[in-house]
Amino acid sequence: MASDLSVVLPRVLIVSRRTVRKNKFVDFVGEYHLDLIVGYGAVPVIVPRVSGVHMLLNSFEPIHGVLLCEGEDIDPSLYEDESSNLAPEEVEEIRRLHSSDTAIDRDKDSIELRLAKLCLERNIPYLGICRGSQVLNVACGGTLYQDVEKEVSKNYPECQKVKHINYDDYDGHRHVVKVLKDTPLHHWFKESLEELRMEISVNSYHHQGVKRLAQRFMPMAFAPDGLIEGFYDPDTYNPEEGKFIMGLQFHPERMRNPDTDGFDYPGCPKAYQEFVKAVIAYQKKLNSTSSVPKDLKLDQAMEKKRRVILKSFFLARNIHASGQVMNPSKELELRAGAEFLESNTALSLQQENRLKQMGATVRNAGSYIGKMKLNEQREKLAKTVMGNMSIEQLSDLSSFYRMMGEICSEVLETKINGLVNETGS
Repeated sequence: MASDLSVVLPRVLIVSRRTVRKNKFVDFVGEYHLDLIVGYGAVPVIVPRVSGVHMLLNSFEPIHGVLLCEGEDIDPSLYEDESSNLAPEEVEEIRRLHSSDTAIDRDKDSIELRLAKLCLERNIPYLGICRGSQVLNVACGGTLYQDVEKEVSKNYPECQKVKHINYDDYDGHRHVVKVLKDTPLHHWFKESLEELRMEISVNSYHHQGVKRLAQRFMPMAFAPDGLIEGFYDPDTYNPEEGKFIMGLQFHPERMRNPDTDGFDYPGCPKAYQEFVKAVIAYQKKLNSTSSVPKDLKLDQAMEKKRRVILKSFFLARNIHASGQVMNPSKELELRAGAEFLESNTALSLQQENRLKQMGATVRNAGSYIGKMKLNEQREKLAKTVMGNMSIEQLSDLSSFYRMMGEICSEVLETKINGLVNETGS
C-alpha cells in the first residue's frame, strides 16, 4: 500500500542535515517539516547529504516539489560579497559565537544550489525555510549578510537592534516582523494582523540573512532592523496552477504553544498548505504531458511506425554530424521524424533528452528541411552563374572573398581580445 501511495502522491525532495551521534555521521530532517508535508498530501523524499549526490539528482525523478530548510552557513564564496567590511577579528568572533552554524558544508551547498536552480529552470514549486531561503536568493544572484548583528548594526546604526537567534530558547524565541500588504503572507495571516500595525511575532534561528535581494523577488516582511524576513516571485506564484517560488527566513512550523502544540496564528501552516497545493497541481500538469506508460504494448502497425520514426531520427543525426548535403532520395525518410516532432508540441523532459541524444535537436523539422532545400537551390544557382564566368572573373571573385575572410578574422580577433580584457578587469 505504501509503495502504491508513493507512486500516486506527489514527491517533495528535502535535503537532510548532517550531525554526529555516537562518533558516526547521522542525517536528519526536522519532524515538523515532514508532518506538514505528509499532512497536506505529499510524500517527502529525503535526499541524503552525501558527497556526489548533486550529480545523481536525476535518480530522484520525478520531482514535484523541493523544500529546503535549516543547516550550516552557505559558503561566502558562492555569493562573492566583497562589501561586508568585517575585520578578521570580527570573523573569528562570529565563528566562536556561532560555532554550530559557521562550519561550511560544501556538499550540502552543492546539492541544494543544484536543486534550487533545477526548480527555477523547470518552475518546480520551491519552499525555502531559514537557510533554504538564503539558498534561493544566492541561486538567483543575491547576497547575504555573513552576520546580521554585526553588519546591520555597523552599516545601519539608526536601525532598531533585533535578536534573531537565541541558543537558550530555541523554540520559544520570538521577534516582531512587519508584513507587507497584498503579499501571500498578508493573505495567510490576515485575520491576525491589525490594520495599522501589520505585525506578527515569529520564531527565528539564524545569524545570517538576505543582504541584496535577487532582482526577481519581492519582499513580504521586514524585521525592525530592516532585514528581509520573507520574499517570493510574484510572476511564479499561483498554487492552483502549480506555481510557487518562496523563501521565509523565519520558522512558521515552530511557532507553536509548548503545552498544546497549537500554532501561534491560524496562518502559520499556510506556507506548507499552499506549497503542497502547488506541488499537487504541478504533478497533474507534469502527468498530462508525460510519456506513454512503460507497460503499454504497441500493436504491429504502431511498432512499424515507431521504427520508421526512429530511423528518421538516426538519419537526421548522421546528416547533422557529418555536415553532408541531404540526398533528395532521403527526404521521405526524414519527413516521418519531422511530422512526429511537429505533432508533439508537449514533450516530457525525458522525451526531449532522449530525442536530443538521437540527434532530433530541431523541433520544427519541417521548416528545417525547407531551409536545407532552399540552400540546395541557391548552391545550384551559384554554380550555374559561376559556370558562365571567365577565368579572370572567377580569380577576382576568389581573391575578393579571401580578402573578406582575412578582414573578418582580424575584426573577430579584435572583438574577442576586447571581450577578454573587459572580463579580466
